Amino acid sequence: MSGVTVVTGGAGFVGSHLVSLLVSRGERVRVVDRPGARVDHLPTSADVAFADIRDEAAVRCALRGCGVVYHLAANPQLWTRRRSDFHAVNYLGTVHVLRAALEAGSSRVLHTSTESILTRARQTTAIAEDQDVPAADVIGPYCRSKFRAERYAFHLARAGAPVVVVNPTLPVGPGDLGRSPPTQMILDCCLGRRTAFLDAELNMIDVRDVAAGMVAALERGRTGVRYLLGAENWSIRRVFTHVAKLVGAAAPRWRVPYPVALAAAYVSEFVSDAVTGRIPAASVTGVKLTRRRMHFDASRSLSELGIVPRPVAASVAEAVTWFRTVGWLQ
Repeated sequence: MSGVTVVTGGAGFVGSHLVSLLVSRGERVRVVDRPGARVDHLPTSADVAFADIRDEAAVRCALRGCGVVYHLAANPQLWTRRRSDFHAVNYLGTVHVLRAALEAGSSRVLHTSTESILTRARQTTAIAEDQDVPAADVIGPYCRSKFRAERYAFHLARAGAPVVVVNPTLPVGPGDLGRSPPTQMILDCCLGRRTAFLDAELNMIDVRDVAAGMVAALERGRTGVRYLLGAENWSIRRVFTHVAKLVGAAAPRWRVPYPVALAAAYVSEFVSDAVTGRIPAASVTGVKLTRRRMHFDASRSLSELGIVPRPVAASVAEAVTWFRTVGWLQ
């Protein structure tokens, strides 16, 4: 493989595991991440280029000499104080990266999408990689920005560009310094901050299996095809019960009615918008997604890519052990 392997968002949770995997395979890796991003946890052999993906000129400079490009950089939170940031980072940033990669002569480009844009208001069957969702069914500014970004990636692929798309579900496991939403949920449960639960389900997969799936998709995946990277469907109550057993705490017993949770999310976002500027305890998009059937079947994608995910229960346990290692749990 000629040229350097570029990973945008390589300092993030999934990105750092992907970079470690690529380095272990002997690849020359360049991480492209936002200015000020923490990078001391990355392999020392990886080159680092700081660039804001909203700056097209900076992206072009950072991607010079690329052989292949893994595009992971995005704002993964479901809330941001300026909602327009989702469009600027997740959509326009994707346009900048994919254009720059192709202009630089990249032989393969992988775009990282999300499972949340595959949900529909009315869903009776398990969600697979070929699910078609109309724009009107997409919830919230985060999901809409990722939806538009994925559409752009497929537009390029239809025009003949060597672009592959992956849609990971919720990654779990050790090493999430940025505390993505699933990690924060698990940590909050460890700390006893979750006294109740929403009646909802989600799909989780070990972060290292996501990284392996990305490599397989870039190397062997069909261009213009979406690959769903997911493992096990769990209820939120099951997650909390499992985590509570790991830390020797009582599991939340009270189910929060959806209208109460949604009202609380609106209040929480209002306080964050008007006062604190910090990520709210509950987001409106996140609560609304709990009304969707988040039951996924990634078996076809995993089979084609040759990925056998490890048990999610073990991945959650490793995450809790890692929390203790970094001092988040006493």
